[in-house]
Amino acid sequence: MSPPRHRSVPIGTALVMRSQGAISSRSGRVGLLLGCMLATVGMVIGTIFVGARIAVVVGIALVTICGWAATIGGTMPLLQEPRIDPAVISVPMVTTLVDATGLVIYFTTAKVVRGI
Repeated sequence: MSPPRHRSVPIGTALVMRSQGAISSRSGRVGLLLGCMLATVGMVIGTIFVGARIAVVVGIALVTICGWAATIGGTMPLLQEPRIDPAVISVPMVTTLVDATGLVIYFTTAKVVRGI
């Protein structure tokens, strides 16, 4: 089995096309797990300081954003040109994309949960 592209690009190994789905899936699952852990902490702290309804918004947004960020972060190197090191190109793009869409996810979640 060849290494995933984000590892294989710098060392010059070929990427098997069917592994792209596996990489995206694995990245998404890790992100959702991280999001669940962060959401638990965020909801406990949020409930103490601002109330349960806002804490639910924060918890749902954290799970969604973490899953989205991990999926994009794991998939973006697969879309790069093979000669370019993915660490150089993907970090600024992923950060900008996830930050911008994270705000949209948070405010959309608040709108749906709060009924605004």
